[in-house]
Amino acid sequence: MKIAIIGAGAMGSLFGAMLSPVSDVYLINHFKAHIQAIREKGLKIENSDGSVRTYSVFAATDPGEVDEEIDLAVIFTKSYSTKAAAISAKQLLGEKGLMITLQNGLGNPEIIADVVGMERTLTGVTSHGATLVCPGHIRHAGQGPTYIAGPSRHADFLKQIAETFTAGGIKVQVSENIETLIWGKLLVNVGINALAAILRVPNGVLGKTPACQKIMNSAVSEAEAVAHALNISLPYSNPPEQVRKVCADTAANRASMLQDILKRSCTEVAFINGAIVKKGNALGIPTPCNAFLCEIMEALEATSENRCT
Repeated sequence: MKIAIIGAGAMGSLFGAMLSPVSDVYLINHFKAHIQAIREKGLKIENSDGSVRTYSVFAATDPGEVDEEIDLAVIFTKSYSTKAAAISAKQLLGEKGLMITLQNGLGNPEIIADVVGMERTLTGVTSHGATLVCPGHIRHAGQGPTYIAGPSRHADFLKQIAETFTAGGIKVQVSENIETLIWGKLLVNVGINALAAILRVPNGVLGKTPACQKIMNSAVSEAEAVAHALNISLPYSNPPEQVRKVCADTAANRASMLQDILKRSCTEVAFINGAIVKKGNALGIPTPCNAFLCEIMEALEATSENRCT
């Protein structure tokens, strides 16, 4: 299978590396230093036990450098770049090629479908965690299941994707209820991402600090209320407890928003906590904690150039 990873940052690079022994992988990312490091020295993946494996993978900043027709384009960009990523990926797809999102937040499948159509759009959610240590070096900071779904006409291809990913060490299952899983991950991100970025701590600190748990519980409870109002079933019975479990399972991981803030980049807060606020407003459900987390994150982004060191 020929697979293009559009948005080969921490997560995209991790997946690309793991898939490279079993597929033809093409990493695409605008971060020139990262791409250059991969080209010159290979892509280093550091595992939780401290071991490091280096992978030889095609890497480019320009999708036009890929001269093969792609079977599957995996969108791993930040949500605010989804449309641009989908447009770039479209030019790479073969006649029967499909596109899948494994991103955080809400709304990405719909954005991709606007570019290639719903029939060519697949949706996924993953529990893996990764941190960019430095250009060309990724730390695999947490493992967990990955689920994918799509139109029934693509059942055979979904099975092929699951088999290919699993062969690369990424356990994948085809799901018939991906919305439940997307919201399940959304609530975890609502509890962890913004707070980790604001406090500048790894996930594990949040889960074992009572003062942090109080804020996490408030944000997650608001999101849970929104999910229930939308008649969305969650894949676990106790959301705050699940968030604490994820914190423990990914204790060393730096949440994606934290990585963005440290790089003085834009974050996906509008697609995570902001999505809860937007849907809460539409439903008449108060979401003050998530609204405040959004405001703090927006202030952090706005003042990045003036920050004390």
